[in-house]
Amino acid sequence: MNTTQCRTFLGSKLGWAVTLSLAVLGAYLLWTHTGHVAYALPYLFLLACPLMHVFGHHHGHEHKQENPK
Repeated sequence: MNTTQCRTFLGSKLGWAVTLSLAVLGAYLLWTHTGHVAYALPYLFLLACPLMHVFGHHHGHEHKQENPK
């Protein structure tokens, strides 16, 4: 799916309905399972650190070869 198709889907009535449904479902799960989320939050932060390290180092590093002339 390219960006034009994604924008078209999110701009449609179906896209808005899916987005709103997922937001309501996420809020409901967060509301009813706050204890579980709070218990897992430190582990999610610890898991996020190595993932950001692994996937974050692929951006912004350009290795240019300089000509010694």
